[in-house]
Amino acid sequence: MELLIPLAPFLTLFGIVWIAYWFNAGNRKQVQETLRTAINSGQQLTPETIKALGAPVRNDDRDMTVGAVLIAIAAAFIILGLVIFIVQDQPEVALIMTGVASFPGLVGAVLCWLAKKRKPAQD
Repeated sequence: MELLIPLAPFLTLFGIVWIAYWFNAGNRKQVQETLRTAINSGQQLTPETIKALGAPVRNDDRDMTVGAVLIAIAAAFIILGLVIFIVQDQPEVALIMTGVASFPGLVGAVLCWLAKKRKPAQD
């Protein structure tokens, strides 16, 4: 049991990657079954159709959404640090949590900036 505690972050990361791979493999299997069914039924498939079936759906606002979520996570870290500071009177915790919050906050700000820069101005 003592060995599992230090290994927990690595096992969690492995689990997340494995779940993402498993769902992606299931999606590819569904696309292949759809193509097989279409071919067996005699439908003509153009290269554009096959490419469209295999291409992931791209949301134009994805960067803005991910950026906003990262900024919210950063704000949550800052609030957590302030609450610990208020409750336990430990000012160093507020500074540490602000430092931790800078990473998702800055990445989120850059993603929002890039999404805004790519989107054409609508007047």
